[in-house]
Amino acid sequence: MKKRPVELVVISDVHLGTYGCHARELYHYLQTIKPKTLVLNGDIVDIWQFRKSYFPKFHLKVVKKLIDFASKGTEVIYITGNHDEMLRKFSDSNIGYFSIVDKLVMDLDGKKAWIFHGDVFDASVNHAKWVAKLGGLGYDYLILINRFVNWCLKKMGKEPYSFSKKIKASVKKAVKHISDFELTATDLAIEKQYDYVICGHIHEPKIIRKMNKNGSTMYLNSGDWVENLTALEYNKKRWKLYRYAEDQSQIDEDYFEMETKLGQQLVASLIFSKNVR
Repeated sequence: MKKRPVELVVISDVHLGTYGCHARELYHYLQTIKPKTLVLNGDIVDIWQFRKSYFPKFHLKVVKKLIDFASKGTEVIYITGNHDEMLRKFSDSNIGYFSIVDKLVMDLDGKKAWIFHGDVFDASVNHAKWVAKLGGLGYDYLILINRFVNWCLKKMGKEPYSFSKKIKASVKKAVKHISDFELTATDLAIEKQYDYVICGHIHEPKIIRKMNKNGSTMYLNSGDWVENLTALEYNKKRWKLYRYAEDQSQIDEDYFEMETKLGQQLVASLIFSKNVR
């Protein structure tokens, strides 16, 4: 398979280890690219909802592929998020081409890019973590039910339907939360004179120029691999929002497959090993 060379790829909110994760589609995407730098912008492995009984083969294949990138010279930078906050104890550590950080500033053709997950702006995460964890569990099951409903709709020849997107669009509080998140991120980026501010966390893929009285910045959100199946790509001084093109409504045959002992051992070693340093 011919691979596309890309200078920088940013993905976030994969939530490996949850029912809603589209690991198969992400693996297929990763198979098509050859990035110079790959930024994993938080919530890649969902440690909050990690289940020993659930880690299907394509979830494991994604982990192996990320390791493969680093072993072959791609700089892989893992920025911690809230669902994988346990990894923050290893911040600023690195092994070869793989490193773990809490935030990142990159120089892209003479312009500054400020990259972080974004949970720092979320009050529910910082002040009522149990509420956020409960919400995350509910969201995971909502996505699971939604995928089954879309499988049924596909069989009937109808268009897929997104429960979560409908809820986000109809609930004023959700709309305001997204708007406030973007405003806070861009105001800070303009104040710090960053040309780009790149986030994840809210599962809303976007590239948009934001302005205030003090200047302007480019706001980018890499979206997720639960609903939107998106990534950010930077190549030849241009940003592109990649969207996975194949049918997203199907349920994988191995969707409910239980993890193998190999998967358990590898994921456990990645998450809980104290020998990272």
